[in-house]
Amino acid sequence: METIIRNQLLEHVDEKYQEFQSKLIPDTTNLLGVRLPVLRKIAKEIAKGEWEQFLVHDPEDYFEEVMLKGLVIGYLKVNLEEKLEWVEWFVPKISNWSICDSFCSGIKVTEKDRKIVWDFLMPYLNSSDEYEVRFGIVMLLNYFIEKEYIVMILTLFNFIKHEGYYVKMALAWAISVCFIHYPQRTIEFLNNNDLDDFTYNKSIQKIIESSRIDQETKDELRNMKRKMK
Repeated sequence: METIIRNQLLEHVDEKYQEFQSKLIPDTTNLLGVRLPVLRKIAKEIAKGEWEQFLVHDPEDYFEEVMLKGLVIGYLKVNLEEKLEWVEWFVPKISNWSICDSFCSGIKVTEKDRKIVWDFLMPYLNSSDEYEVRFGIVMLLNYFIEKEYIVMILTLFNFIKHEGYYVKMALAWAISVCFIHYPQRTIEFLNNNDLDDFTYNKSIQKIIESSRIDQETKDELRNMKRKMK
């Protein structure tokens, strides 16, 4: 399968897209330039066949080969327990925001039993690894901004103190989405929190950038920004 899958990837290399991706993911140098819809199509086919052979034995030399394994896990027709075992297996392979976020968006089985996945995610929020923490945050962002969880989520966000840039950006993104769905709860949080200045101001910036926020609210939020030291 190794040669077959790599050849499929090589057939779909797009040099212009590779150049575009390189700017979006500056720390990643092993990009082929295969578009995500193509990767998703290949992943769906792998998930119907000898997927375990692919996951365990196929190479991970290129960005797309790692991404493909994450996408395959999302498409697997297995029970929640086995799915989470493969999620746990994959998370250490995450080395950039793009793989992290695309992987998280595929773990839709979360919607069937949020309680189990919530407990599964908690250790990642306390990790020393930047992308493990981002994984936990983006999973919460994708699947837990719900009435039942909003207060707990904002409380958790307050206690995440990782200095990684991609953790802070994920927090800001998540807080902005919380505001869109639960503005009163989120404004209360923004008025009383322990966020560092960068994450706090970035959260407000992302809320202001949303087309779903009225101009009056945006003006009020601008006045809430902290002066950076």
